[in-house]
Amino acid sequence: MGINIDIVILNYNTKSLLAELLPVVIKNSAIPGASVIVADNASTDDSVAFLNKEFPNIELVKLEKNYGYAGGYNQALKNRNADYFILLNSDAEPHENWLQPLIELIQSKPDLGAAQPKLLDYYQRNKFEYAGASGGFLDKYGYPFCRGRIFGNVEIDQAQYNDTREIFWATGACFLVKKSAWDAANGLDESFFAHMEEIDLCWRLQLLGYKNYTCPDSIVYHMGGGTLSNLSPRKTFLNFRNNLLMLYKNLPESERNKIVFKRKLLDGLAACFFLLQGRFAHIPQVWKAHQAFNKLKSNIQPTPNSKSMHQLSGVFNKGLVWNYFIKSKKYFSQFGI
Repeated sequence: MGINIDIVILNYNTKSLLAELLPVVIKNSAIPGASVIVADNASTDDSVAFLNKEFPNIELVKLEKNYGYAGGYNQALKNRNADYFILLNSDAEPHENWLQPLIELIQSKPDLGAAQPKLLDYYQRNKFEYAGASGGFLDKYGYPFCRGRIFGNVEIDQAQYNDTREIFWATGACFLVKKSAWDAANGLDESFFAHMEEIDLCWRLQLLGYKNYTCPDSIVYHMGGGTLSNLSPRKTFLNFRNNLLMLYKNLPESERNKIVFKRKLLDGLAACFFLLQGRFAHIPQVWKAHQAFNKLKSNIQPTPNSKSMHQLSGVFNKGLVWNYFIKSKKYFSQFGI
């Protein structure tokens, strides 16, 4: 029996990226059972007119307003019936034959909830890309990192992380998710607005009994990414707020307040780093993120069947900050995960 995969690109005012990369996506995804769809988040440029003229055979889903990343994909996928979805950023270019390794992974892992290809830098193609590298992990305080990227240290790809294995989270730049798992998890949490919603989804998939994998034989090149020091203040706010939201909703009640408190203390250290770096506009965003979290947490619905983090796959059961900044462990291979 064949597998049907919907590859969905969420577009918002990225006509130039579509013109450059959509032909590559179409060409490299031309296998039986795979369909390429563009969902437009009410773009204000002429993306829709461009798509209608230049790609009349591509299915176009027009959303009535900009729902953001989480809401946009929830809207775009709610009436689709493929066996699997691939959420692909408009600034991502899949390598030729990228789908076959993912299909082989699907066939070998019936417990699969989500999976990601190996993510390489679009501009430096021998280097991992910040947003996902070769699979995502968390430390015990909720700090995300990757095989191939710890904080701002991004490694050269020398096939050191080419094994398929379980991970904690799959990158939002490009990940595959089983439709039944997506439906069971009710998709992405729209309260996040942007940033870390894919990590939250993968956490909830684990709690539902699914497993998440990295598939390094599948390769995607990604233009985006960055380090904490060059994020905009708005992104800083969202990252700090959403990390607390994610911890609070998914941790067991007996642990959440303790871990959130410790995370807030570490956030204070991050604010000190912003001060030392001269990034003064970011410092109040940490406080604002904490205030926003405090207002939201009374409305947070805890995730059922929560578990301690050490019971989940893809967790470093120590502090990433201590090991990176004090013990000078800069590479994933040094963490013994």
